[in-house]
Amino acid sequence: MMSGVLVSMIESIGDYYACARISGAPPPPAHAINRGIGVEGIGCLLAGAIGGSSGVTSYSENIGTIGITKIASRIVILTSGIIMMVLGCFGKFGILLVTMPDPIVGGMFLMMFGMVAAVGLSNLQHINLESSRNLMILGVSLFVGLSLPLWIQANQADINTGNAELDQVLGVLLGSNMFVGGFIGFVLDNTIPGTPEERGIIKWDNIVDSKAENTSESFDTYSFPRPIQKLVDRWNWPVYVPFCPAYNSYISRLVKRMAACCSCRKKPTEPVPKQSIETTL
Repeated sequence: MMSGVLVSMIESIGDYYACARISGAPPPPAHAINRGIGVEGIGCLLAGAIGGSSGVTSYSENIGTIGITKIASRIVILTSGIIMMVLGCFGKFGILLVTMPDPIVGGMFLMMFGMVAAVGLSNLQHINLESSRNLMILGVSLFVGLSLPLWIQANQADINTGNAELDQVLGVLLGSNMFVGGFIGFVLDNTIPGTPEERGIIKWDNIVDSKAENTSESFDTYSFPRPIQKLVDRWNWPVYVPFCPAYNSYISRLVKRMAACCSCRKKPTEPVPKQSIETTL
């Protein structure tokens, strides 16, 4: 269960960024990611309480639907969710979906998964694709991410560490394409030397900074509804709550304190020009 939750969290973070990019929204801040994963955890608790057969997590195909329909309104998403909940109470509607031919379902999956994959690859536009370093990391990550999970799923018995629980955890993690590809890319990108321009860090920082300058856009996108946000702004405790827009993590606060201490240090005195000394005398 822990390995399944870990894989689901990694996939959800990728879904959040892909959804923001395909919707034209700013990159999600830390508090928005925390709130999304927290709501998924609450959904899993409720699903287990009512006897649900599966947990609650983000659905990548919905991101593909947003890219195809060009509709990313929250009101539309909420209305669709309510309609699905109501129709889920009627068995006849489920029978109608079951009778849908498999080729139609396959065609829908091709369009949706293709859109999600294209959005993920579009993030590579910030790196230097003419660099052999980046091409090697990209190729190895894609190949291992596609091939290793297939081998793991076909050879589960070959994972034998002497601990049954550890074998299950490794089987779930290594059987996930997104986890394997992302982990390999993460390790290679942070161990193989490369310049910030080559890795696309400078361009990404410029995009994030430009998005952050428009505070009203970020507020309207990832904050609570206006009445709730005004109520929350009256207190200071939301600074310590991970899912509140005013959240300020301990690490960021520590970095700011260190920066403030460094700035308070006295700078070395510069030599006074000879002309100013003569003028003073």
